[in-house]
Amino acid sequence: MTALDKIKKITEFLRSCGIEDAHKESEIIVTHALKIDRTVLYRDNPVISKKNAKGIDVVLQRRAKREPLQYILGYVEFCGLKIKVGKGVLIPRPETELLEEEVIKAVTRNTLHVTEKTQNSLHITPHALHIIDLCTGSGCLALAIAKHFPDADVYGTDISKDAIRYANENARLNNIANVSFLKGSLFEPLKQIMFSDVQSFKFDVIVSNPPYIRSTDMPNLQPEINKWEPRNALDGGEDGLNYYRTIFSEAQKYLTPPCPPLRRGGWGGGVIFLEIGEGQAAEVSGIAMQNGFGNISVIKDYAGIERIIAARAL
Repeated sequence: MTALDKIKKITEFLRSCGIEDAHKESEIIVTHALKIDRTVLYRDNPVISKKNAKGIDVVLQRRAKREPLQYILGYVEFCGLKIKVGKGVLIPRPETELLEEEVIKAVTRNTLHVTEKTQNSLHITPHALHIIDLCTGSGCLALAIAKHFPDADVYGTDISKDAIRYANENARLNNIANVSFLKGSLFEPLKQIMFSDVQSFKFDVIVSNPPYIRSTDMPNLQPEINKWEPRNALDGGEDGLNYYRTIFSEAQKYLTPPCPPLRRGGWGGGVIFLEIGEGQAAEVSGIAMQNGFGNISVIKDYAGIERIIAARAL
């Protein structure tokens, strides 16, 4: 059987199992089994060997139980990185790539600097960029940012031992050395860092894709999410906002203060970027303002959904 004929059969099977994007998944399954890309698939339409057909059938048996395809294959692409995933770690979503893009844009358009007094003048020197990714999961976001800013010091924290294990594996897999992953809830692991004064250790960017699904909505999620992905990476409490309250209540202690406007485009102080759920923008903005944050921006994703909150401490 040729690859394209196999794709048609797989698509029909997946649709019968209630899987929405059946055709796209069938392409991914076949190209993965044959170790080819999509271009080669449609250009050459190779014949599928008996060995490859058996491998595909194993994948389909697992997928029919609604196990996420990413768990079955063991990886997902994120911002050009190959990210290993498996049971116990949240699967990176395409919309979270927008969070990485917004952080990069914000840092790029601001010139980070500090001033040192000399005898008669002020000298502008480079400022080492410090970034922390809370609820880092597989480490995808921290790693994508760290790769883009190789001179930055990037940290990721997560309460899950499995998540930290995957994050460290992904750092090695993608050969990214300027990131450290710490186990613990939100800012708590920073106390493990051996600094003489932890409170003096400030971050220029705090970024997070925290759990934001309402507890009552959890049973209504797709089986791939509800039955397979870790609940502690999804459940944001009764109203879905628990993590935002905690993050904003503590964030100012860890953000860099604004620099004097010595030159146009100077760094305006630490900024926080958070992914949010659909319909949560107004409530999360309110939480930010209650905790002394201003300059609040709401950024929509490519589907027009309000997806990111950005804010600075006043």
